[in-house]
Amino acid sequence: MAAKTRILMTGGAGYLGSTMTPALLDAGYAVTVLDNFMFRQMTLAHVCVHPDFDIVRGDARDESVLKPLVAKADVVIPLAALVGAPLCNADKIGAETINREAVVTVLKMLSKDQRVLMPVTNSGYGVGEKGKECTEETPLRPISLYGRTKVEAEEAVLSRGNSISFRLATVFGMSPRMRIDLLVNDFVHRAVTDRAVVLFEPHFKRNYVHVRDVANAFLHGLSKFESMKDRPYNVGLSDANLSKFELCERIAKHVPGFVFMEAPIGEDPDKRDYIVSNARIEATGFKPKHSLDSGIAELIKGFRMIRNSVYGNV
Repeated sequence: MAAKTRILMTGGAGYLGSTMTPALLDAGYAVTVLDNFMFRQMTLAHVCVHPDFDIVRGDARDESVLKPLVAKADVVIPLAALVGAPLCNADKIGAETINREAVVTVLKMLSKDQRVLMPVTNSGYGVGEKGKECTEETPLRPISLYGRTKVEAEEAVLSRGNSISFRLATVFGMSPRMRIDLLVNDFVHRAVTDRAVVLFEPHFKRNYVHVRDVANAFLHGLSKFESMKDRPYNVGLSDANLSKFELCERIAKHVPGFVFMEAPIGEDPDKRDYIVSNARIEATGFKPKHSLDSGIAELIKGFRMIRNSVYGNV
């Protein structure tokens, strides 16, 4: 019997990783997760029983921790990151050292035969041209520190070779390490709890993808690695290039009485306003399985469980 492919995933207990890890184990891979558990999360408790799963508590920037783990891996998936413009702006040094430098550190440890599959953000496209889809050939113009560090990490990964990068649309859906701050998740949460959203920049468009389809994209990349390697791929729902206003219209179909209105009260630190083509990854046979509407219905159920009321009496 052939030995199982061994995957090292940094940041594997986060929003993406806690969905991706069980999917990889179910697909027959052996997975080691390195995470610092900064959110005190217990997101991988349900896979500790799996004999092909291991977990290491540590920092993805620590070379002494990384070296023995990288040496045993066939594939590295560097998920560890400070994700989103607000978090990166709150910890600028962390953003630079985790999002870019930790990835560069891993790349220096790899042999040419070891593979890398890297998630980045399609916010690197910045502000797109009206009516024109961003493809993987579109120049990258990141505006935020978050976008810039992820673009620089992608450049290092792809120039190293034997690698794939996935430029992820705005991710949505329930995950063991839940994030309410992501746009679809945030708006559905507000619709369920407040029945109202006040929109700024309501006509800014972006693309969306379900967290489980992110896991499916990585599984797809692993299975078709040789034909897909050394290129970036946009990953999103081709029928969901929607503005914030259009997104609220979709949510309103699921939440009766949901009210949304425009007010000049803020701005997107990433300045995301673009539509995206996912044709390149679709041409390899990848098809998302989770629609925006099914994700909204899923989130409505999830938010019946979640109450953000740590400082409230009810």
